Amino acid sequence: MHVGTDKWDARFLFSFWHNGVKLWDVTPAQNEPTATSLEDLRLVLKQAGNLRRARELWWSSRQTLCLENLQWDMAAGEVVSPKDCRQGALVIQSSRFDTHGYKTVLYLTGQPSPLEIEL
Repeated sequence: MHVGTDKWDARFLFSFWHNGVKLWDVTPAQNEPTATSLEDLRLVLKQAGNLRRARELWWSSRQTLCLENLQWDMAAGEVVSPKDCRQGALVIQSSRFDTHGYKTVLYLTGQPSPLEIEL
């Protein structure tokens, strides 16, 4: 998500498998607002309605969750990079966002049915 003014732009990361939001970066750095302001923005973006809207807009415009070829660690219940080499993690072949059910659907290698993550 992008938030900003004509003097700065902050990018925040959000996920389709957990409800966290974190600051990615601010440009230009010399115009960065205070840490308190950025944290206040992060908390507003993390509110359920705002996060839902961000996910819906992302999915409708991109039609991707950016999870393909990453892995799902069943034991930890999280997405991991293949570089982490976690035993038992399954490759995410494809994924989609169910806007009506408000859930993420992962299609995992070797699994007969998809994994649904309610958000």
